[in-house]
Amino acid sequence: MTSASKFSVVQRGFTLIEIMVVIVIIGVLAALIVPKVMSRPDEARATAARTDIASIVQALNLYKLDNHRYPTTEQGLQALVTKPTIAPVPENWKGNGYLERVPKDAWGHPYQYLQPGLHGDVDVMSYGADGEKGGEGSDADIGSWDQ
Repeated sequence: MTSASKFSVVQRGFTLIEIMVVIVIIGVLAALIVPKVMSRPDEARATAARTDIASIVQALNLYKLDNHRYPTTEQGLQALVTKPTIAPVPENWKGNGYLERVPKDAWGHPYQYLQPGLHGDVDVMSYGADGEKGGEGSDADIGSWDQ
């Protein structure tokens, strides 16, 4: 026997059925996994909006401690960054402000502010992905009353 015959290698390719089975398995896995992974960005944006709202409410509470009132709806959240010039002008406004800047929500829309709020002394809210009041899923409103 020659050494070549001892080590002969049988080359064999995949059959069409084997390839089809692998493609079906990958398709089933993708159908189960992709929807769960695709919803994660929306969940992360909603969590970021809740965190921003909590920070804004904290800054509003500090503003109230210093000035004995919340900024008016007309003064808006900008009153946390620059001293309002619209009445009532706060007497004890801190020189550095209460926020470095007014953030936008995770979808790039401005946060909404009401004083007096519909759910409490003040309402800070994001209208979600669509930027409009109401909605479900990623379009649902997220507000300070949910905290």
